Amino acid sequence: MAHDSTDQAKASDRRKAPSGSEPIAAEPDLPPQELAAGDIDPATVNAEEEDEARLPEIAEENAEPVAEGPLAIGHAAIENAVRLAPISPGVYRMLNAANDVLYVGKAKNVRKRLASYARLTAPQPARIQRMIAATVAVEIVSTATETEALLLEANLIKQLRPRFNVQLRDDKSFPYILITGDHWAPQILKHRGAQTRPGQYFGPFASAGAVNRTITALQRAFLVRSCTDSFFESRTRPCLLYQIRRCSGPCTGEIDFPGYTELVREAKDFLSGRSHAVKQQLAGEMERASAALEFETAALYRDRLAALSAIQSQQGINPRTVEEADVFAIYQEGGYSCVEVFFFRTGQNWGNRAYFPRAEKSFTPEEVLASFLAQFYDDKPPPRLVLLSHTIEEAELLANALSVKAGFKVEVATPRRGEKKELIAHALTNAREALGRKLADTATQGRLLAGLVTTLGLPHPPQRIEVYDNSHIQGTNAVGAMIVAGPDGFIKNQYRKFNIKAEGLTPGDDYAMMREVLQRRFKRLVTPPAEDSAVRSRRDDDSFPQWPDLVIIDGGRGQLNAAREIFDTMGLTQVSLLAVAKGPDRDAGRETLFMPNRDALKLEPRDPVLYFIQRLRDEAHRFVIGSHRKLRKKDIREAGLQEIPGIGPSRKRALLHHFGTLKEIERASIADLGKVPGVSAESARKIFEFFHSQLG
Repeated sequence: MAHDSTDQAKASDRRKAPSGSEPIAAEPDLPPQELAAGDIDPATVNAEEEDEARLPEIAEENAEPVAEGPLAIGHAAIENAVRLAPISPGVYRMLNAANDVLYVGKAKNVRKRLASYARLTAPQPARIQRMIAATVAVEIVSTATETEALLLEANLIKQLRPRFNVQLRDDKSFPYILITGDHWAPQILKHRGAQTRPGQYFGPFASAGAVNRTITALQRAFLVRSCTDSFFESRTRPCLLYQIRRCSGPCTGEIDFPGYTELVREAKDFLSGRSHAVKQQLAGEMERASAALEFETAALYRDRLAALSAIQSQQGINPRTVEEADVFAIYQEGGYSCVEVFFFRTGQNWGNRAYFPRAEKSFTPEEVLASFLAQFYDDKPPPRLVLLSHTIEEAELLANALSVKAGFKVEVATPRRGEKKELIAHALTNAREALGRKLADTATQGRLLAGLVTTLGLPHPPQRIEVYDNSHIQGTNAVGAMIVAGPDGFIKNQYRKFNIKAEGLTPGDDYAMMREVLQRRFKRLVTPPAEDSAVRSRRDDDSFPQWPDLVIIDGGRGQLNAAREIFDTMGLTQVSLLAVAKGPDRDAGRETLFMPNRDALKLEPRDPVLYFIQRLRDEAHRFVIGSHRKLRKKDIREAGLQEIPGIGPSRKRALLHHFGTLKEIERASIADLGKVPGVSAESARKIFEFFHSQLG
């Protein structure tokens, strides 16, 4: 779906004139990437990491027999609420003795719905009986219409995560493609979050990877710039993207304003569904250029057509008769549910994603899908058509609610024939295969976690493993990182980085860095801030524990002792500690494992448990190195060559005159650096080592 965030401002063909011919350090070959925020501990994660959907914990259907006493108390609490309940639409919340929300429900007639729970003789599923037995109070919110009740129910379920509701998990905002409207030369970029920047938004796409691939192909096809406005304004000559034909170079006047505006129009037309017309126009231009013997121009149009074909080939199945729709298919197996979602916009497939909502075994596919849909569209714009694999009871109510939310008519349908039925079948196949893969992966992960119990003597298979590592270069740009793993593998939306900021820290003191990271991480768990019931219920969710069962440190006995010192100070006795020391010559398979009050342990190189620990350690190393490099690149961009000892303004100017850009200086060999006037062999070595030092 494409839409403008604001009215498009009138374009102006003004362009900032180059400030001079001398190259400057802030002018690399490629546009700079977006920088991460400074210290994102512990609320933000690496935005480029794709979250992996996880299987939920399955609540046992007959976990405990319900005693008559508590069941009677629950019935009495609900009967008391029935006497005060309105006969109008509304939302009700069932609370337990700790004031936690057990269940959120909606009803056209709240009194009538609650009365159905209060009947002692009415047969109820075990799930409902357990819910009634735990209920001590009921809260009610009246709404003007049943549609408002549906929207409020979905919002409360996502906020409160009630124990007995179907819960949408692994939810996040979807990425869009934005063609900006606040600059005379519009920029194309990936966008998440609130759509407040002026411009035209196209999406949603199922993943950041799908957006990145599409933007790359669109750059080749339409040569629209992707650099930031500040980078654009500072250019004195085209960057590398112009040289490799992924940008038309509007920054330095390589293309005039009307020509660039035409390229932007073509890109918008293609993303808006008029791809056939755009391809016909490009094919016509190619034929005309070829007939005029302008073969280089014809080759450019040929490459642009190939890029457009590549976009459509990557999108897989593209419907012929469905212009705009979301397709939902649900598949259940082994007590788990998988909902596969496909996005079709402008007649093109913009990707798919699998969800694994949390729901008890007694929920039917129709019940899970109905609750999933209301929560899914709580913070997302709906399309004009929603196709479902199963007929839900309140399809008309959902359609009305989505129509109110979107501002146009939304149809919710379960197709029985034709191409729409084929789309459902395709989505259902993907849902079945996704659940099968996830169940297989989870079983393998379960065996590895059980192996940790035997090998390390843990009290039970860990549900949450946290792995810590540090990175720096001679103490500079020091950063610590934490990665998280559980029964379903790596939990990337729980990764955290910690910018080391303790004053008086000795550069390169790994022990002190680890102590700071652990103190900052566990201080929040030992002394949590005041929180409402919604936050508390999320923290106490048994499927998503915040306390780790096992902490792994990259290092030897010294790192273990530093971590143990912090744990002893904070009184953390329930968390197991493990340090992993690299083998001689850093050989994988020869690691030594250290645990408190135990002898050092070495496993056989082919031991699956050792391989699992190596994977955890390597993932932490990958994440912390990436975080460190971002900080280092930012410092280099800000300080430039002046950060290198012995390199003053004169040598900096000579280097830039010789190589042109900071990127080329970084790529240069020691011999090439030594050829620059005024740069001695010793200075060349210092410059080379500055850019190629091993990360600590």
